[in-house]
Amino acid sequence: MSDSSSAQPSPRPGKPDGGFDAGSLALCGARLADGRTVDVRLGGGRIEAVGTAGALAPQGARVDLSGYLLLPAPAEPHAHCDTALTADAAGPASDSPDDVQRRTTEAALLQLGHGATASRTHVRVGGVRGLRALEAVLKARRSLRGLADLSAVAVPRVLTGVAGADGLAMLRDAVAMGASVVGGCPDLDPDPAGHVEAVLTVAAEHGAPVDLHTDGDDPARLARLAAMAGGLRPGVAIGPCAGMARMPRSVAGRVAEQLAAAEVTVVCLPQGDCAALERYGSRVARPAPVRLLRAAGVRVAAGSGALRDAANPVGRGDPLEAAYLLASLGEATPEAAYESVSGAARAVQGLPEVRVEAGFPAELLAVRGERIAGVLSLAYSRVVIHRGRVVARTSAVREYCDAAVAVALELPRQSQR
Repeated sequence: MSDSSSAQPSPRPGKPDGGFDAGSLALCGARLADGRTVDVRLGGGRIEAVGTAGALAPQGARVDLSGYLLLPAPAEPHAHCDTALTADAAGPASDSPDDVQRRTTEAALLQLGHGATASRTHVRVGGVRGLRALEAVLKARRSLRGLADLSAVAVPRVLTGVAGADGLAMLRDAVAMGASVVGGCPDLDPDPAGHVEAVLTVAAEHGAPVDLHTDGDDPARLARLAAMAGGLRPGVAIGPCAGMARMPRSVAGRVAEQLAAAEVTVVCLPQGDCAALERYGSRVARPAPVRLLRAAGVRVAAGSGALRDAANPVGRGDPLEAAYLLASLGEATPEAAYESVSGAARAVQGLPEVRVEAGFPAELLAVRGERIAGVLSLAYSRVVIHRGRVVARTSAVREYCDAAVAVALELPRQSQR
């Protein structure tokens, strides 16, 4: 048996088979999550029309999606592209601007090939690295324009006391340079509450959203963090909060209610806490208790986190894998799990809602299969659409040796004789 796949994003104009045509594009014979088979016409980066298969007037390029499930495209809400793909490096990974830009670009394209047309990546600022890594990530963002949307979270370590003065100045410089999100790691600061207050102050100065990185293993600290961040401004994300999985159920339930009251979004990482090595020496086995959080009214998005780096030597950067893990752990139904990597992941990044309906943005993912549960289990062939055009295509072929198949089919017959 062989199982091969290839993803080939390219900005070049394509052929009438659904390549990179900037004009009208028709997606033909696609199956929707509600079971309908439809044709979808795209134009101007949006969905122009959705109709019964064969009912729309043909115009422009066409893509045959027979046998594919058409879904709103997923998004990656918590990546670390600047350190991605360094697990195999001999010695410390290079932090030269060229290497960071290359890794960021490769990681974003890897995520895009799986369907994530938008990604939010956390970038460390300050210390010996200064703003070099952020500058490289912003260059990668510009080079990806038209293929995928990439936003950067500026993440300092310490923002309080004498040591935090430089970090605070660096954070302001990072936002001025082009970081679109103000981040922070309150767990790593001697004064977690002061750290959060500093982050919120800088965010308010620039009108920027907030994304706080915390393990969330201290109930009192997490509740206070949520109370400070929630209600003050929209667009506050907290994650990965894997420490909640280690709390007694009753305690985690109270924390979940406080997070819901604060109206913050929790971004969980089903593959494991990407910062666990800094505090515990091993990766956390379970993500935040998503089912409990959702029951309390907390909006939960799911991301991939670390990608083949010091915190996680493996990983595919695949949103559908994150959704699969949530469903397989019993934390969400397949449909809710996919929502956590699509609608919720887009919302936490401030991106517009996507539905397969006329008028919505043409940010779509077609996966070979019939139902969401099936594509989460076996999603090889994919077609990714960003701003109304195909930007990546992955095709998989599985072949069996004829003789082996014949033997395998004959054995059950012999047992019945």
